[in-house]
Amino acid sequence: MGSKWRKAKLALGLNLCLYVPRTLEDSPPSIDTGERLSDAALLSPTNWALSSSRPATPTPSSHGLKLSKSASKSSKQTCSICLTKMKQGGGHAIFTAECSHSFHFHCITSNVKHGNQICPVCRAKWKEIPLQGPNFDPPPPGRPAAITPVGWPPQNDALMTVVRRLPSPRRDLNRRHIIPLYQAPEPGIFDDDESLGENYRPATLDRNSCNKDDDSTADNKPSTTIEIKTYLEVSSALRSNSFDDFTILVNLKASTTMKRQNPSRNQASSLLQLSQSPRAPVDLVTVLDISGSMAGTKLALLKRAMGFVIQNLGSNDRLSVVSFSSTARRLFPLRRMTDVGRQQALQAVNSLVANGGTNIAEGLRKGAKVMEDRRGKNPVASIILLSDGQDTYTVSGSGANQPQPNYRLLVPLSIHGGENAGFQIPVHAFGFGADHDASSMHSISEISGGTFSFIETEAVIQDAFALCIGGLLSVVAQELQVAIECSNSRVRVGSMRAGSYPSRVAVDGRTGFVDIGDLYADEERDFLVSVHVPEECCGNKTSLLKVKCVYKDPISKEMATLESEEVEIERPEIAGRAVVSIEVDRQRNRLRAAEAMAQARAVAEQGDLTGAVSILESCRKVLSETVSAKSGDRLCMALDAELKEMQERMASRHVYEASGRAYILSGLSSHSWQRATARGDSTDGSSLVQAYQTPSMVEMLTRSQAMLLGSPSAQRLVQPLWSLGSQPKPR
Repeated sequence: MGSKWRKAKLALGLNLCLYVPRTLEDSPPSIDTGERLSDAALLSPTNWALSSSRPATPTPSSHGLKLSKSASKSSKQTCSICLTKMKQGGGHAIFTAECSHSFHFHCITSNVKHGNQICPVCRAKWKEIPLQGPNFDPPPPGRPAAITPVGWPPQNDALMTVVRRLPSPRRDLNRRHIIPLYQAPEPGIFDDDESLGENYRPATLDRNSCNKDDDSTADNKPSTTIEIKTYLEVSSALRSNSFDDFTILVNLKASTTMKRQNPSRNQASSLLQLSQSPRAPVDLVTVLDISGSMAGTKLALLKRAMGFVIQNLGSNDRLSVVSFSSTARRLFPLRRMTDVGRQQALQAVNSLVANGGTNIAEGLRKGAKVMEDRRGKNPVASIILLSDGQDTYTVSGSGANQPQPNYRLLVPLSIHGGENAGFQIPVHAFGFGADHDASSMHSISEISGGTFSFIETEAVIQDAFALCIGGLLSVVAQELQVAIECSNSRVRVGSMRAGSYPSRVAVDGRTGFVDIGDLYADEERDFLVSVHVPEECCGNKTSLLKVKCVYKDPISKEMATLESEEVEIERPEIAGRAVVSIEVDRQRNRLRAAEAMAQARAVAEQGDLTGAVSILESCRKVLSETVSAKSGDRLCMALDAELKEMQERMASRHVYEASGRAYILSGLSSHSWQRATARGDSTDGSSLVQAYQTPSMVEMLTRSQAMLLGSPSAQRLVQPLWSLGSQPKPR
């Protein structure tokens, strides 16, 4: 069993390493069958080679190492971090801890720089800590030199006790130094973000490699187009009839086009492939839970997922890493993901060790401060929050006058906006496992304008991250606002149904507004407008309204305005057959299903699971009788499958607490924002339950799954992992 476990961990580790050093003097490491493979060995950034020319998409050959045949040799001969042999007198210092595990000195100091005092192999807490002094023990030949990230503790600052074994041709010398242990204090202001660069140029949304720039677009002028379509609930209405609640569907779709300055005769000048379109660079802060419950496989898979994110950010994108448990700490300042930046970020992620409680509010406060204090700002900014537990510091208890926790206390003002806040940063929250507080994570995302994803199975965490960054790396419109203007003096706007997007109608009913914000490439938004349609005395048509969109191009920073044609309805004198719009009907079904989800969740929270199931069942029956359902509409089928899944997750109080609540809230988040979220144990786009996935999201998700499952041997080795863990195997 132990051998299978270590082989499975090794398989995961191989998949994490996208780029393997091509020159290793030593043979592949041997593995002792009696000792557990460490997270440090699994995820060591020394296995990520720096190279100016990398394959666009990982292939099995780019991360496929064969297991060593000498598995019976003692692991004490191998450094569990860099997986190369340790040899006394070989010119490299060796550190031996009091737990008897040994490492290359330059390898173990990477963890110690972050204040960690735990053995990466056996998790024993050390009393004697290694410290790397100036100009001590260079890395072995063929391996990149260690990089000290800006803002990390100096090499001679973080130690209480140092044990050094200095190899010598004649003898080994043991030296011990006693220095007070402390973590280097963080700066009061996080204004140490890396400059955007003088030669800043938009990155390219490349379907083959999202982290590369494409010089072929240098002479092209980027342009974002918002397509506006409108649909009437019926195509015509009798001239003598009036309607107080006539529904009009407004559909918006964002697309990026490229206009060549000198198009050829045989080439269209208006459109190029999306893969050649420039994109807006991103400032991303990841706020990661490293409380004690994240220890083991959870933390290892989180590190692997972060490795995927780091490798798929471009050189103009910037990343900062914040970790939290009982307290929060910024491990890595906002840095561009160049080759050096990636290496530094991977070292920071590799240093994570799980312990302590869960202080979500402090983690978000630290992440918001990174955004708030930055000197430069990329066009797109977002925070990714992942937690597997419940906040035990800010909203753990409810007072006598406050029966429900105030989750807004978890979100800093600079994130959710306010009277004195000039910006808003969306938080995309990921609830991990059965023990996280889905209500708080959903509230955080809803307050900030982000999405909430439920990661039920550990193995899909990387896919969930891939889905998220696939969208963030394709923003083509910002600050989008939609205005509805009545074009007839007798027409009035009654209401606007836009999900979680803020909407308002003027007092006189002549205009209405919806604030959409950011749109990803090929993303669509649908909302229903209810209007009063008067009688028509003599005309054959009645003008109803116009739709106007105002938005900012994130690359050019210019504001653009688009306006639709007038929306008119036919007004025959004699009644004919009115054609019912399937498009309007299907969006009514979506909103009807979302309302049923919210009602069922509210009833379930009161303890009435039977009533909650009944609400969902009633909604399914109503949907089955609609025009779109009878026409075989795919969205209607997906809604029915989703409602059925929610009913099954309300089978008992235990099932609801473990997964039902989180599944419903993730569904509500997806439908209310009309944006894809990870739900349950699958992010498979072919599933009817999954919706709103854009081509960029699908491409990033495919890349993640190809990396995880590209090696057949790795698949066979990973299989035993599911029989050992507490989570079921993903479907």
